[in-house]
Amino acid sequence: MRFINLLVVIICIVLFLSGFIFEKGAALYWNTASLIFVLTGTIGAAFLSYSFSRIKCATIVLINSYFRTLPSESSIVMALLDFSLKSRYEGLLSMENTIEEAQTPFLRNAMMMLVDGRTSEEVKDLMNIEMTFFRQRREQSERVFRAMAITAPAFGLIGSVIGLMGMLAGIGDVGVIIRTIPIALTATLYGILFNNFFFTPMAEKIHGRTQQELLLQKLIMSGAIAISNAQNPYVLEKKLGSFLTPSVRVEIEIKFKEIRKQYMKVQWENKAQDQR
Repeated sequence: MRFINLLVVIICIVLFLSGFIFEKGAALYWNTASLIFVLTGTIGAAFLSYSFSRIKCATIVLINSYFRTLPSESSIVMALLDFSLKSRYEGLLSMENTIEEAQTPFLRNAMMMLVDGRTSEEVKDLMNIEMTFFRQRREQSERVFRAMAITAPAFGLIGSVIGLMGMLAGIGDVGVIIRTIPIALTATLYGILFNNFFFTPMAEKIHGRTQQELLLQKLIMSGAIAISNAQNPYVLEKKLGSFLTPSVRVEIEIKFKEIRKQYMKVQWENKAQDQR
């Protein structure tokens, strides 16, 4: 999670909770029984719907989505262009020494397929299969939190019904009514709060992260297929630049020219030594 996002979240939580404090004290909005109804019901429904391994996997995906940063599109483009120049001037087998420098496992697998001599059609088919199952796994993790977002308000309503039933059963006894009214009101509040402030944003975070990773994978696949077809690096640079914003494209173009000059300089030096 970026620092600015974390800062804004903390500020919003503080301001949100301060609203309860200013409105006749925070204790008025706290009810342990309501919290138990909503949390246990939501978590229990999740475990009835999904296996423990699926929930564990979804939790790991969520943590990684917030705290593990992805490489930028520009860095992936530069890595692909560097691989393209290296394969053009030194051959595909020369890429074997730099595979471990790949920024993502998907990029590493793509480079390994190129070194192994896979055709462009094989590279495309294998990477499309990997992307398809990656999307399906992420959708399953996202669905876990979507389901919890749906069930939380429902159990909040159940808690409210329980509170109302206790209140009706205690008609004539002021003490019973006073004890059950908070359950009837706060349970719905907790259900809506967990839905909109926790589970739905979590699912959206996984969805956004998945789309970002799929974009990087499409970028890598386009570059790998072009390298496999021995496409001109200049053409590849223009092709991959379409994934980037115009301002970043200019930076990539400048860096690409510098890298190409370095490869050409090394090649000229090697030729001069061979002639001697």
